[in-house]
Amino acid sequence: MQTIHTNNPKGIAVSTTMTGKPFPSPAASCPCAPRKPRRLFAYGRTAALTLSAFIGALWACLLTMPLARAGDIDSLEPASVPSLLASLRTASAPDFCGEPVPLHIQQVREELEKELMLCIWNRPQVILWIKRSGRYMGHIEASLREHGLPEDIKYVPIIESALLPHVASSKGAVGFWQFIGGTGKRHGLRIERSVDERRNLFASTRAAVDYFKVLHERFHSWTLAAAAYNMGEEGLEAEVLAQETDDFYQLYLPLETQRYVLRLVAVKMILSDPSRYGFVLEEGDLYPPLAFQRVQVACPQEIPLLLVAKAAGTSFKNIKELNPEIRGYYLAKGEHCLLVPQGASKDFEARFQGLLQRWLTQPEGRRIYVVQPGDSLSSIAARFQVPLPALLIWNRLDPSKPIHPGDRITVNQGTRGIDDAKD
Repeated sequence: MQTIHTNNPKGIAVSTTMTGKPFPSPAASCPCAPRKPRRLFAYGRTAALTLSAFIGALWACLLTMPLARAGDIDSLEPASVPSLLASLRTASAPDFCGEPVPLHIQQVREELEKELMLCIWNRPQVILWIKRSGRYMGHIEASLREHGLPEDIKYVPIIESALLPHVASSKGAVGFWQFIGGTGKRHGLRIERSVDERRNLFASTRAAVDYFKVLHERFHSWTLAAAAYNMGEEGLEAEVLAQETDDFYQLYLPLETQRYVLRLVAVKMILSDPSRYGFVLEEGDLYPPLAFQRVQVACPQEIPLLLVAKAAGTSFKNIKELNPEIRGYYLAKGEHCLLVPQGASKDFEARFQGLLQRWLTQPEGRRIYVVQPGDSLSSIAARFQVPLPALLIWNRLDPSKPIHPGDRITVNQGTRGIDDAKD
């Protein structure tokens, strides 16, 4: 256990553990010695506060001190990291989508400085933003240009999801652009039991472009459009009418929305010139752009996604990562446009049809079990010597719902003990 010696405000040296609690004195360790709980508590609290201040000061030093290089090893960090105050002083007059940020308003300046410092402080997160941008930003920027939207809109998915497809909020917003269900469906996204296109980069970006067009037509300002994207267009319009101003920086809005736009500006400032803020990455440090080909898959019925992976000569995991909108282990009946690894589309259809026909004709090792009176999912799993979760996956079952006599349960290929089990 590490011991830290600190001085309390009265000049008394106190030895503490990393939790801030003082070691008991020899007298206190004696069972017959009188105890002074209030005094011990006071010393422990003082030591804890002192330790907290020490850690805070240490972090401040780490963020401003020069970073040493080990030999010839390259680093993602520069030789020195600009101090937070220096970063604020060198900041030029910012804007969002060409609309100036009024730094002459003291509260706006203070709030922007806060968002800028919070971003710069979280160095690992900013580095991940920059690295992920190499993978996704090319498509987002191309889509914005194609539809005539300002390039600054590309920073929205960074603060919404950190460019992660599976992020979900407590309010039900999902995906790169954090659409809630109703808004996503209004702008053409499929959100169903088997597919959620909010997780698909291409579909969700198309929907976001459409939504921002609608918001800009309604509010005639990209700053207000971004605010409406966060709080909803009806809520923002109500505030504009109630406060009799359409100047975002003069509107009193929910604190989250007030921070939202200035956080966008802060992210733009950092990612537009990362070296100014101490982030120096080379081209090879960025994650490579998505490499894929598109294939059409026609499903006569619900089929395992694993068949697509096998036809593409890759793993189930790779197909799921290229197509994060697919929920679960099966493709629904109908037509699907899927992404497969680069080079996998050649002869894909022939391989897929062969695998599909073998699967439809129930090859050896795949059985249909008819549920009998007294059966349970656990007893069926034990009978065929398979894990219960596998049985749930193969049959798309909800474990909270009962099965009934006559139901048909699939036990897939490779299952142990099938030959010994009887219907």
